[in-house]
Amino acid sequence: MPARAILSPQSRPHPLPDRPSAPDPNRPMAFEVPALTFAHDALEPFINTRTMELHHGLHHGAYVAKFNAAIEGTDLESKTAEEIISDLDAVPEDIRGAVRNNGGGHVNHSIFWSIMGPGKGGEPTGELGEAITSTFGSFDNLKETFNGKGATQFGSGWVWLTMNPEGRLEVVATPNQDTPMSQGHKIIMGNDVWEHAYYLTYENRRPEYLKAWWSCVDFDAVAARFAAAKA
Repeated sequence: MPARAILSPQSRPHPLPDRPSAPDPNRPMAFEVPALTFAHDALEPFINTRTMELHHGLHHGAYVAKFNAAIEGTDLESKTAEEIISDLDAVPEDIRGAVRNNGGGHVNHSIFWSIMGPGKGGEPTGELGEAITSTFGSFDNLKETFNGKGATQFGSGWVWLTMNPEGRLEVVATPNQDTPMSQGHKIIMGNDVWEHAYYLTYENRRPEYLKAWWSCVDFDAVAARFAAAKA
């Protein structure tokens, strides 16, 4: 029997998201993909370069284009994305689905890029570290809970560390591009467990990706989000 050809993860065909449409040069964009504070290859080997190029440029770009198209000509254009996502009941019903999916995708990814960086990782200290120990018993317990929620999230989605409406830290998972903001939570940090976030490197090994991702977390940025949530 002839040997089967085995394709590397980088050479296998992967479906791409819709390329974002070119914006109308005569109309300012309501929302834009935020620029990264690091190069596409800066998170190697934990997140590879091609994943970052596709994820940040095409996937996030498609969410932004569709979000802008959904809210064009409505009063929502005067609000922040966080304000819109935090009050979906106020979004007209005919565009609510598009706003929930694409606005959520924009908000979720914007947070995701902001809490990662090269040469990061380690453990949180200060008030954030104390709050994690008080709530979960230890940082290792938080990671175990967080990774477990992320690994068992069925299908696509996210896993989050939030401050819940009662003011306590909590680990929650959400499907698709739903965000805990819609349930009154304040997001401290989150990890994307859609396959497009990890498949080129980890294939179907999501738990391996979740474990490796902690080496990318910028705990200074996470601590700043925690301080803002407390305030």
